Amino acid sequence: MNKTFWEAKDFDVFEVDGLENRMNALIENVRPKFEKLGMHYSHYFSGTLGNEFFPHVAKHARRSVNPPNDSWVAFAPYKRGYKALPHFQIGLWGSHLFIIVAVIYEAPDKVAIAEKLLKKKSLFNKLPDDFIVSGDHMKPDAIPLKKAKKGELKDLLTRLHDVKKAEFLVGRHISKEEAIKFSEDEFYQLVDETFEYLLPIYKTMINMK
Repeated sequence: MNKTFWEAKDFDVFEVDGLENRMNALIENVRPKFEKLGMHYSHYFSGTLGNEFFPHVAKHARRSVNPPNDSWVAFAPYKRGYKALPHFQIGLWGSHLFIIVAVIYEAPDKVAIAEKLLKKKSLFNKLPDDFIVSGDHMKPDAIPLKKAKKGELKDLLTRLHDVKKAEFLVGRHISKEEAIKFSEDEFYQLVDETFEYLLPIYKTMINMK
């Protein structure tokens, strides 16, 4: 049996009480895996998209009281940050793993991005039925894409266009129970496949042919 990439204790860090204790558990258990994924997929995106990508592992440095409820590594073609750009993420909540492309509230080009995605909404028909969409990166909940295609997808994209604080995320959620079964090879295959599906969405966001 191949060693699994994720373990139950990786997800359980979000149950550790106290900021310092939770951060220590994150740094010990989870951050080395995000750093490994960061190295691998920054090369993947740089090669695939022809623009140098940089990994950004969440440091949660601004927190002084509340411990983080999720953590991640993000990928963007800017060394100093990712939040102002459409970006890819691999991350964990206590309940699940996520593999997404996201536009969050700091992005200045949200109106143009929303217009492009609304015009090419048919792109979402090419995504697998187990994909999800969300309008808030601060919440673990998401809407199954299959359901969202009946109206909520258009609503989320319209909100991205019209509301300054709006966000848009699309990708996969994998339950903790499923995630801890994947061998390392299986996990990388899943991430590869998910990002391949998301690349046309990302290219539309940044107006890349």
